[in-house]
Amino acid sequence: MSFTVLVAPSGFKESLSADEAADCIEKGVRRAFPDAIVLKAPMADGGEGFTRALVKATGGTLHHLTVTGPVNDPVEAHFGFLGGCSEPTAVIEMAAAAGLSLVPRSKRNPCLTTSHGVGELVRAALDHGARRILLGCGDSGINDGGAGMAEALGIRLLDNEGDLLPRGGAALTDLAAIDLSGRDPRLDSVRIDAAVNWHNVLLGERGVARVFGPQKGATPEQVEVLAAAMETYAAGILRATGAEVGMAPGSGASGGLGAAILGLLGGKLHSRYDIVMQYLELDRFIEEADLVITAEGSLDGQTPFGKVPAEVAHRAKRAGVPVIALAGTIGEGVRLNFEHGIDAFASILSRPCSLEDAISSAPKLLAHAAEDAARMVMVGMSLRNRLEKAA
Repeated sequence: MSFTVLVAPSGFKESLSADEAADCIEKGVRRAFPDAIVLKAPMADGGEGFTRALVKATGGTLHHLTVTGPVNDPVEAHFGFLGGCSEPTAVIEMAAAAGLSLVPRSKRNPCLTTSHGVGELVRAALDHGARRILLGCGDSGINDGGAGMAEALGIRLLDNEGDLLPRGGAALTDLAAIDLSGRDPRLDSVRIDAAVNWHNVLLGERGVARVFGPQKGATPEQVEVLAAAMETYAAGILRATGAEVGMAPGSGASGGLGAAILGLLGGKLHSRYDIVMQYLELDRFIEEADLVITAEGSLDGQTPFGKVPAEVAHRAKRAGVPVIALAGTIGEGVRLNFEHGIDAFASILSRPCSLEDAISSAPKLLAHAAEDAARMVMVGMSLRNRLEKAA
């Protein structure tokens, strides 16, 4: 009897892309089940790999260019155009221009990092004739509310003296006015659909600065500065456009980029899987699978709130297929995932090690963990067969 395993991982930040993670898991599974049918569906959630995944799925094209990176140094980035679309549709991942992986560890200060390069990607897509833009939000290294992106598209953020604000989220504490007179007019004729984590909001106790600021290097004092800056920013957007973005679902995506997309660019925010699943065939693969293995860099109490393993598990559970999740680290509240379709989980780390060692060894560690998980499944299958024969 054939045994089919669906491998549907996210990428591991700063280590493995989703495609690479899928290859590693397949290698491990095949050591335990040499004859298994292995289906691979690397998952894109709006973060790193979003553009390449959708371009690959549709037979589209990829374009490379140099943009302003999150610490204001030039970085090599990319955007794509989907294949088979009736209207020219560009796909952009903000992480290509302002991702956390582009911020050197010694410069991880979200008070200063900028999304300016994301606006340059949008502008390049418009230059290439885009009539629709799919903008993936995830894996960001910024907390500037998308102010840098807006600046790159002609929107001026001014202080009380009428001077341009410096780049970075902290500078928004001095925001007095938003000048839309130089806003790129092409934004009025392009449809922007952003794939965001619907659970992320700009303001409040669950606001982006408080929840994600520390992950990007913010000290407790800097978190408070950024939270206040986002309050001032939301009020400025309301005065300039009438848009209330502070608590809008998805407004806090990618360091508040969602707020600028919604309030300044005239785009729409969508739950990221509503966008992604239009182009990936996960549900079809799940129907063919006997087991699903998903993975991500971290598994914890935040995973059910829009992360890839929880989305994969939710869809697998509807089809009655068991799910194993592998992760680089297991964090606080991880058992909550049992209530969201994940049947078992394990860390790929077998011993204490430094972050640098974990990153460099990730391919080997993930393959070993997948093999170990598959061998445990073999034990369960053998036990079931013995019990059935005894009955």
